[in-house]
Amino acid sequence: MTNQIIRFFRTKIYVALFLLGFILCVGVLGYKMISDYNWVDALYMTVITMTTVGFGEVKPLDPASKIFTVFLIIGSVVIVGYALSIITEYILSKNNIEDLKYKKMQKQIDKLKNHVVICGYGRNGKQAVKKLLAYKKAFVVIEKNKEMESRLQADNVPYVIGNANEDEILLQAGIDRASNFISALPNDADNLFVVLSTRQINSRINIISRASNESSYDKLKFAGANNVILPDKIGGDHMASLVVIPGLMEFVDNLSIVGKSNINIEEVDVVKLYDSEVVRTIKDLDLRRRTGCNVIGYKNENGEYIVNPEADQKLHPKSKIIVLGRPEQIEALNSEFDIN
Repeated sequence: MTNQIIRFFRTKIYVALFLLGFILCVGVLGYKMISDYNWVDALYMTVITMTTVGFGEVKPLDPASKIFTVFLIIGSVVIVGYALSIITEYILSKNNIEDLKYKKMQKQIDKLKNHVVICGYGRNGKQAVKKLLAYKKAFVVIEKNKEMESRLQADNVPYVIGNANEDEILLQAGIDRASNFISALPNDADNLFVVLSTRQINSRINIISRASNESSYDKLKFAGANNVILPDKIGGDHMASLVVIPGLMEFVDNLSIVGKSNINIEEVDVVKLYDSEVVRTIKDLDLRRRTGCNVIGYKNENGEYIVNPEADQKLHPKSKIIVLGRPEQIEALNSEFDIN
C-alpha cells in the first residue's frame, strides 16, 4: 500500500514536470515566431512571464505579443501552481508515509515476546541475523548509526534506531519481553554498559556478548553476560586447528547448522520427545531406528554436557539432547516428533 501511494505521487510529479516543460516550450516558440525574438530573449521573456517576477521586457510588445503574453501568464499560473502543490504534497506525504512505516514496525515489535534483541548491525550482527532468519526466530535489531537504516530496510529487518546505552531504546526493542540478547558492538566498553543495563531490566534474559579483548571476558561475565564470544580468538584457534588436525576440522566445517533443510546437527528439548510414559532413557527413544539420527550429546537440567552418552542415560524433562544425522534424517526427526 505504501509503495502504491509513492508511485501514485511520482506519476503526478512526472505529469507536472511535463506540463512545465510544455508551457516553457510554447512560450519560447511563441515569442520566437510572434515577436521575432532570438532564442535567448525568447527564453528570458518566457521565464520572467511564467514566474511573474516583474522584470522589464526585452523590447516593447506589439498587440499580438501582448495577447500571447496574457494567455501565457494564465497558463503558467495554473500549471506552476499545480506543480508546486503536487511537489509540496509529495514531500509532506513522503514524511507521513515514513512515520506510518515506523509506527507500523513499532506495533509489530510491541507484539513480540520471547524474541531476540541484537545490538549492532555490523559483521557479527549481520551473521546473527542470518542465522536467526534461517531458523525463523523473531528478532529486533538496535542500531545507533542512522546511515545503516537504508541497509536495514533493504534487508527487511525490524529495527530501532538509537543508542542502546539508553534504557528507553532497549525498552522500545522489547528487551523486557525478550528471551535472548546479543550485544555485537565493536567496543568492549559499550558492550559492558549495554549488558549491565539489559541485566538490570530483565533478570531472566539470556545475554550473549561480543568481546575484542580477553581482559574484557571476566568483566562482561560479572556484568551479567551468560556467554562471551571472542571472535578473534575463535578465528585464530580455527586457523591453527586447520594446521594441527586438518581432517577433523574439514569434517566439522562440512557440518551445517544453518537453515531447516540442510542441517546436520540439532538440539532438541527432551520434553518434545516424550510421547508416552515409556520413554525414560535414550534407548527408549529409539531415534536411530525411527529417524536414522544418532544422539551425540546430552545436556542435563543443570546445564552440564555429556558427550556420547550411554544408551541407558536417564532423560529429565528439562534436559536436552544433541543429535547428528544427514539433512533428510534431521528432517525425519522434526517430522516424527513435530518439532518446529
